[in-house]
Amino acid sequence: MDIQRVIVTGRMYKELTKLAQMDTKREYLFLPEEEVRSSHFDWGDGYVAFKPTASFHFGTLKWVHALGAGVDAFLLNREWNKDVVLTRTIGSFGRKIGEYCLSYLLADLQRHDHFHHAQAQRQWLPSQQKLLHEMTVVIFGTGTIGEEVGRMLRTFGVRVCGISRSGNANMHYDKVLPMTEAHTVLSKADWVINTLPLTVHTESLFDTRLFSYMHGSGFINVGRGGSVNENALLGAIEHGQVRKAVLDVFREEPLPEHSPLWAHPNVVITPHISAVTGVDEAIEGLLEVLEEMDHGGERISHSVDVSRGY
Repeated sequence: MDIQRVIVTGRMYKELTKLAQMDTKREYLFLPEEEVRSSHFDWGDGYVAFKPTASFHFGTLKWVHALGAGVDAFLLNREWNKDVVLTRTIGSFGRKIGEYCLSYLLADLQRHDHFHHAQAQRQWLPSQQKLLHEMTVVIFGTGTIGEEVGRMLRTFGVRVCGISRSGNANMHYDKVLPMTEAHTVLSKADWVINTLPLTVHTESLFDTRLFSYMHGSGFINVGRGGSVNENALLGAIEHGQVRKAVLDVFREEPLPEHSPLWAHPNVVITPHISAVTGVDEAIEGLLEVLEEMDHGGERISHSVDVSRGY
């Protein structure tokens, strides 16, 4: 594929200007999102960003590259031009998210909140903690990110069950079940982790019905906010189905000040930082994709299956 002119925008556009010195084969245009015009899409062959701008259209584009792992901003509720190749950044997202999840699992097991409160009250309250190898974790999504989270947890002896559309076996899980059988393992889960992309199939997947199968599980969302019905989650916490929620992604970001999630004692909020794209890995991924295109590869390694949404 012959890519000669590339539009680069989004919050990293200034840091990515070094691309022009590293790749002299192409002409780059680096712009903040608000300065990207409709005419730019009739100039460029490629578009690089975290999401489409308000002026986005396919124009003369042959290639779109997402700077993040998720591509729902490009595909959800949008008719995609099948002649345009969509790729995404892979990077070290799986390891970052794995360590993020592990940190909250360990803090919960070691009862950090309990001992912090006891210290504030000058109380000496010894207790015995549960061990990682005694836990069962259910992970929704067995792709590159979910697979790495599962691999990391199993290293510590955690029993890990994966949930995917197909239910195909994966060496990094004790077992994998199709989505239709998720209810059979949720009642046994100490923690449930969502790593799923946002598609028409996962929109509001975590609803009142799905939460009802949990019996005091912890819940971590590092997938997409749109896959969780936030009112259903609050109801699940109230009814004891979810005892604690760690949320890094939300349906609306930044999370609005009026959201009841902010002040809930059983909710931990982080501002979408479980797997931030680094400048170096963004550049490395971009150059890798461009090199494959220059060599006429039939299948680009970071390409997205548009029909599936990830």
